Amino acid sequence: MTTRRSAIKTLGLTTGLFASAGVLEAVSKNKKESQFSYCLNTSTIMGQKPGLIGYLDIASKAGYDGVELWIRDIQEYLADGNSVTGLRKYISDSGLKFENTIGFAPWMVDDEEKRKAGMVQMEQEMELLASLGCVRVAAPAAGVTAPLDLFKAGERYKALLDLGRKTGVMPQLEFWGAFPFFHHLGQVLMVAAVANDPDTRILPDVYHLFRGGSGYDGLKMLNGAAIEIFHMNDFVASIPREDQADKDRVYPGDGAAPMKEILTDLKNMGGNKILSLELFNQDYWKQDALTVAKTGLEKMRKLVNEI
Repeated sequence: MTTRRSAIKTLGLTTGLFASAGVLEAVSKNKKESQFSYCLNTSTIMGQKPGLIGYLDIASKAGYDGVELWIRDIQEYLADGNSVTGLRKYISDSGLKFENTIGFAPWMVDDEEKRKAGMVQMEQEMELLASLGCVRVAAPAAGVTAPLDLFKAGERYKALLDLGRKTGVMPQLEFWGAFPFFHHLGQVLMVAAVANDPDTRILPDVYHLFRGGSGYDGLKMLNGAAIEIFHMNDFVASIPREDQADKDRVYPGDGAAPMKEILTDLKNMGGNKILSLELFNQDYWKQDALTVAKTGLEKMRKLVNEI
């Protein structure tokens, strides 16, 4: 008879044993479920133009745990004569964690000179973020203008991870659903696998998973370390998938995405998860920014409570 110990030992080799109820029970008992925290990506209230300090004040008053800022807003704030030291103190005093930054350095492009410049830009931005206490930065395929060699992209991501370790700010591999050259979870997973690095992290998004045709079952393949930040939003069923744009995103739970399934998969994979509200809805931009931020947080918490 197959013993419990031998079944677990051969778990990765035999799919039949993986289906065994006893093995699944043993694995699940030893696995910790994810813990969620809540973050505001400032795109959600970008249209109201509250300014960098306004973003921080609104996120804090609304009750978020953390914030995702955009590098351009930070640079504009500092260009106006404000100091890095003062900004770091303001973020700390607000009670918010500076979880991640949205940037667009062209680190993945094929053109060697542009890629070198993109890596220099990324290093400079990482160093700035490190001085502000941020430990992550989004790393999309910004600037790519032709089909990607995913093996080369993986090598470039490996180099970016090395830069992340050097600066203390780790790049989160991001994909955009409407972007023709890097839009699918399968592409992201291949680039991550080619990088062959324990610090690989991906940054998925409810809307982008739908818009790019990835669907959501691929999330079940990932362990908890692969995802630290997950962008929260929803899509409406009344617009064909190929016609949807960022502006069509709605509050989580107000659309057609299988939110309970998504959050359950994130919970089951383990590891702490930062749920970051990222919207570009122009109707929301016409409303009071604090009301929008509070509404989004309430809807995310409600969905998490339901699972």
